[in-house]
Amino acid sequence: MSLFFEQLDFQRTEIGDLMLRRRRMPQFGATDIYEVKLGEHFLMTSLFHEAESQLAILGLGETKKETLDVVVGGLGLGYTAVEALNDRRVTSLEVIDYLEPVIGWHQKGVVPLGRTLMNDSRCSLVHADFFDRMRNAPEKTYDVILLDIDHTPSHVLSQTNTHFYTEDGLREMTAHLNPGGVFAIWADGAPEDSFTERLAAVFSEADSYTIEFDNPITGGTSVGAVYTAQL
Repeated sequence: MSLFFEQLDFQRTEIGDLMLRRRRMPQFGATDIYEVKLGEHFLMTSLFHEAESQLAILGLGETKKETLDVVVGGLGLGYTAVEALNDRRVTSLEVIDYLEPVIGWHQKGVVPLGRTLMNDSRCSLVHADFFDRMRNAPEKTYDVILLDIDHTPSHVLSQTNTHFYTEDGLREMTAHLNPGGVFAIWADGAPEDSFTERLAAVFSEADSYTIEFDNPITGGTSVGAVYTAQL
């Protein structure tokens, strides 16, 4: 193991090799940087996560309900889930992830936010296929659905996810929302007008936000997108 690089986990999965690694970079001193890769896809870094946090802030901010049942599709390093728990209106938070090892990282405290999630009685981590659940009749409905899995609605990790982003797929998902419910999604890069328009065809209201954040690797700024929609 190098002083500056450590592979914390490696698992072969149906959708590619999953890696969790921790590194240090001279310009960041003793700061541990956590990174997640799936095959050739770079999924997450702890260096910048503003857009993931804003997904929860903007999504939950769309509703004025006093109590909220929330589901998050995609666990990753946990930034969206932890930000959602910062909203005291949240009475239950279900986080669904297709990759069981990712849930294990949090349960075992391998990643920094794991203990925060595991110690909050409102939070449950569920090993399941988020997209499959959204296609089926709901066992439970939610006030807010937050999604952070694919790179963008048009750049997906698996082609089986593509249907979800169509008008038909989005309409199926609305069956899982309570009246006045909110759907919000994170995406890499600037918002795509075509997807905002697709949301507007299904929901009463739809909007998109450009999230600009400092990128310490490039020394400049990068952008992510958050889309919100309400029944």
